[in-house]
Amino acid sequence: MPKRILLKLSGEALQSQGLRGVAPQSLRHIAGEIASAHETGVELAIVVGGGNIWRGAKDAEDLISRVMSDNMGMLATIFNALALQAALESAGKATRVQTAMPIITLAEPYIRRKAVRHLEKGRIVIFAGGTGNPYFTTDTAAALRASEIEADEILKATQVDGVYTDDPQKNPAARLIRTISYRDALDRGLKFMDTSALALCLENQIPIRVFNLHKKGNIRKAVRSGGVGTLIS
Repeated sequence: MPKRILLKLSGEALQSQGLRGVAPQSLRHIAGEIASAHETGVELAIVVGGGNIWRGAKDAEDLISRVMSDNMGMLATIFNALALQAALESAGKATRVQTAMPIITLAEPYIRRKAVRHLEKGRIVIFAGGTGNPYFTTDTAAALRASEIEADEILKATQVDGVYTDDPQKNPAARLIRTISYRDALDRGLKFMDTSALALCLENQIPIRVFNLHKKGNIRKAVRSGGVGTLIS
């Protein structure tokens, strides 16, 4: 079993039935699943997206510059991180939120050594604010933070069972891929993670497991046995 995991959640995982914002029932479910996984003794860090609040260029409709839009998206991740922190603490877990965008009245600034110390003390650390820079996705933020804290694996929670040969929602003949190399994933242009994030994981040899968040117990299974989803290594 890996010692230290980084879990990547999309902002959309916190919403309900396509409605924007944070749905209490979704938040409660995810917090319970994370708490159960943490009970295995793994050191657990989380990066959460902000797509349930702000979708960047899609929402801006050319009214807002790319830089400003990305900054707004990073603020959305802080909103989600604070909501997740509250839910995890309600589930009895000690947490810390660290953000790449200074907002000291609400969260700690991101400091690598401090984050590692929190993990060693058994706290769940939620990384917010992306990388702190525009033009980078939260997938890239996850790959960067995983590299910095020397995580053993990235768990990328999604809406489907793993990585497929094609979009399973559009092509019923699409097949689930159980294992694939970083290089093959890059060469085939598979869309489960952006190219810069995947390249960073390749460079630092961090395995990625893509799995379905909505199946009960999947986070715990991914942590304990790795027997779910697709492994990219």
